[in-house]
Amino acid sequence: MRIGILGTGTLAAALGAGWARAGHDVAIGGRSQAKAEKLAERLGHGVIAVAPREAVIGRDAVLLAVSWDGVEDMMGLVGASDGLLEGTPLIDPTNAVAHGVGALLTEHGESMASRIAELAPRAHVVKAFHLFPAGQWTSSPGGGPSRVTVAMCGDDSAALQIVGELVRDVGGTPAILGALDRVRQLEEVAGFIIGLAFAGFDPRSAVPRVPSSAALN
Repeated sequence: MRIGILGTGTLAAALGAGWARAGHDVAIGGRSQAKAEKLAERLGHGVIAVAPREAVIGRDAVLLAVSWDGVEDMMGLVGASDGLLEGTPLIDPTNAVAHGVGALLTEHGESMASRIAELAPRAHVVKAFHLFPAGQWTSSPGGGPSRVTVAMCGDDSAALQIVGELVRDVGGTPAILGALDRVRQLEEVAGFIIGLAFAGFDPRSAVPRVPSSAALN
């Protein structure tokens, strides 16, 4: 697939490396062209650095790997309001939460994914990759019981399928939990996990081990 990545931080680097290693064509677009070029050179595997607008044109999927408060600026740089992302799976891994606390900073009832959908009309927004730190994706894909589950929400079935393939390519198992009208729940889970971690607790210890329906059957 032809994948565009908006951003040059740790998540952009981790997923970019994994997807390039899996054989996808990856293009990095950042607010700093110098940083994009440096990251592309470091990743190798044919990864290229381009202007942000070019990173979204003609792509099979686009990853919005910027901080939540940089989303509006990046969407402006790529001309999202002009419909350049129409029909494109737009992966949203952002977490709009208070640092060290985990409280959501979006308006009551609002989600970052829905805000992004408004900024990028007719894009197929998929919430994914927001619950694990970038380091989760820096090793070669594994399998078996150690594979992590990537919870996802989105309105378009084809976009969810594409993002699911990209999840598998970096060693995850995709789990579609519903449409974008359920995505705030996923974002609240991220805040819950972040809050526990900063308070000194292992978030895994706060989640009961419940057998899946497959195991029960």
